[in-house]
Amino acid sequence: MAENATVARPYAEAAFESALHRNSLGATADSLQLLAAIARNEQMRFVLSDPRVSAAKKKELFADVTGGKLDEVTKGLLGVLVDNHRELLLSEIEEQFEALKRDHDRVIKARITSAQPLNDQQRADIVGALEQRYGKKVEAEVDVDPQLLGGARVQVGDQVIHASVRDALRQMAAALSR
Repeated sequence: MAENATVARPYAEAAFESALHRNSLGATADSLQLLAAIARNEQMRFVLSDPRVSAAKKKELFADVTGGKLDEVTKGLLGVLVDNHRELLLSEIEEQFEALKRDHDRVIKARITSAQPLNDQQRADIVGALEQRYGKKVEAEVDVDPQLLGGARVQVGDQVIHASVRDALRQMAAALSR
């Protein structure tokens, strides 16, 4: 939901800046990932959205569930979120924090879809070419779609690189129909 993204953004940015200042980006990312997973739990969402449950009780519940595994930045963030009735934004905050961290670390995500399973060398070749093209480290998710017929399709952000037989056939059909 766009509204949640807008409301979550300042919290994610503040957590990122604080973690960066404390040199704890990894620990904060791990803690936020844990909190987001807890907040996505259906039973937990029910409790968090219940107006009869006090902020103190919610903080106590999070402390019990996490077993004290949160870093200082995330503990402070959780307190602010609960006090402001924003704890249901944890998943969105975690996603935005991760995006900020990837940008800081100069890492991009790519989805590689191929017609056949890729061997390690093919995967490494594609990732290497993407890293050279974008000048950033690439985290690749690879999956197989036999409907591509041959080749692969690579998506980086909103950019799609078509190199599949199915896409080539579509382009040829469109060109011939003009």
